[in-house]
Amino acid sequence: MSERNKPRKNYILASDFDHTLSFNDSGIVLSELLETRGFQGKVDGLAKMHFVQQGGELAYLLLHDPEYRRVRKEHLWEVGKRIRLKRNIGLLAKMLEDLDGCHFSFHVISAAPEEVIQSALEGIVPRENIHGTKLCFNPGTGEIERIAHVGAGYGKVAVLEEICAQKSVTYDRVVYVGDGSSDVHVMLNLNRHDGLTIAVSENKFITQIAKRTVLSDDALSVLVPVCEEILGWESTQIRALFDSHGLALQGWSKVRTDSLTITERNEAPAAA
Repeated sequence: MSERNKPRKNYILASDFDHTLSFNDSGIVLSELLETRGFQGKVDGLAKMHFVQQGGELAYLLLHDPEYRRVRKEHLWEVGKRIRLKRNIGLLAKMLEDLDGCHFSFHVISAAPEEVIQSALEGIVPRENIHGTKLCFNPGTGEIERIAHVGAGYGKVAVLEEICAQKSVTYDRVVYVGDGSSDVHVMLNLNRHDGLTIAVSENKFITQIAKRTVLSDDALSVLVPVCEEILGWESTQIRALFDSHGLALQGWSKVRTDSLTITERNEAPAAA
């Protein structure tokens, strides 16, 4: 069979949103829009109580906190327009369509409200490929009545299962990209089934779990572990891929870091 007639391999690349495809936290940007202070303190308080799944704090505040109960759909849409995105997300989505004969369906799975992500990624990622926290609004007042789904913790695992079933893709052909604690469950689940997990932050909870870690302000950086781990490419091939799009890989360094804490022992050393 010729290369041209070979069947295309289908994969899924799923990514978190806040601090993974963006530089901002949706909750902080919303708080700035509302001119509300103390967001981080409220989030930290909920996290310490383990009252909600990590990553789902904003959804809880939108439904229960008096300062956030006034949020309407138009506020969330405006937040999305204020989010500062990482570079080249659009080019990433385009390149994933055909990468050495492999098609990667690009999805976003996040605890951020869907309206925020849809607004931020309008014209870049189709709405049907965005899976955020689903809020139900009162048609009369416009206020948030309930939360249908929160894309955090185990919620991300459930969403990814649905996507895999719809696309008929097994877990060993799934790539997940995330940055923090709300991505732990989905990464652990994928690791058990030979999927590829990529951390894009130095968060200690996630870097110890993810199979690869890549740090960059450019969304295209995740292509490096994808090309190495899935396509089996060497560095020269990867550089050529970037070069074909008018981009150069600079400052590409692979570093393994051992983090140690050494303290003095209280007991006296044993006699020789």
